[in-house]
Amino acid sequence: MRSDAGSTKTLAPDDLLALFDVAAAAQRGALATLGAVERRDRTNRAGQYRLDLVADAAILPVLASAGVRVLSEESGWSGPDDAPVTVVVDPVDGSTNCARQIPYWAISLCALDADGPLCAIVQNGATGTRYAAVRGKGATRDGAPLAPSTAVDLGRSVIGLSGWPGADLGWRQFRALGSAALALCDVAAGHLDGYLDGTVDQHAPWDYLGGMLVCEEAGASVVDAHGRALAVADDAARRQLVAAGTPQVLDALVTGSAS
Repeated sequence: MRSDAGSTKTLAPDDLLALFDVAAAAQRGALATLGAVERRDRTNRAGQYRLDLVADAAILPVLASAGVRVLSEESGWSGPDDAPVTVVVDPVDGSTNCARQIPYWAISLCALDADGPLCAIVQNGATGTRYAAVRGKGATRDGAPLAPSTAVDLGRSVIGLSGWPGADLGWRQFRALGSAALALCDVAAGHLDGYLDGTVDQHAPWDYLGGMLVCEEAGASVVDAHGRALAVADDAARRQLVAAGTPQVLDALVTGSAS
C-alpha cells in the first residue's frame, strides 16, 4: 500500500487489525525460538531484554509492508513521515514476565490518525487471549463484547497496581501483574475494578495506548493522574495512569494518588 513517494493511503480499521494480527503472530513465532536461558539475556540498555529486540525485529517488517509510520519502544521511529497512520507498538509489554515464563505479557499495537487512537489490539503472548478495539465500535475479548466493572466503592474493589503508591488507599485487594497493557484490558473486561500507577511518570505511550482504547471503547475510563493528555505519539512522554470501570472508583484512585 506504499506509493512511489513513500506516503500511504489511509487504511481502514479492519485492514489495520488484520495487519496487527500478522504482527502478533510474527512476535509469538520469533519468541518461540528462544530457550529459557536466552529469554533472560539482557542487552546493554537498562531494562531491555534480548527478547525485546527479537520481537521488535519480527514485527517491524510486517508494519513496514503497510507503509505506516511506526513508534516502537525498542527501535524508536521508522516509516514515512507523511503517513496518515502512526502505529505505536510495544513488542513485549511485560518483558520480565516473558523472560521468567510468567504467562502475563503481551504485544500492544495502537493505530492513530489525525483524530487520535483509531484501533488497537493487545494480545497475551502466553495464552493467545486477544483484546481489540475500534474507535466508536466497541471493544472485544476473543470476539466477545467487553463491559467493565460496575463497582462504585473502592473498599469493595480489586485494583491492579504498577508500583506502590506509598499507602493502602482503602481497596479490598490489589494485584501487581506486570503488564500495563493487559491490566488496562482487565479493567475493560471487569476482571479488575481499577488500575493505578503508584510511580509518577512511569509509562510511555507504547505501554498504555492499546489498553487505553480498549478501556474507553468498553466504557471504562483512563486518565493521567495529573490531567495531561494520554493520546500522544511522543517517545519522550511519560504518564501516571489511573483507570476504573466507574467514575466513583476512578475519582477515589485519583484523589488517593495525589495525597
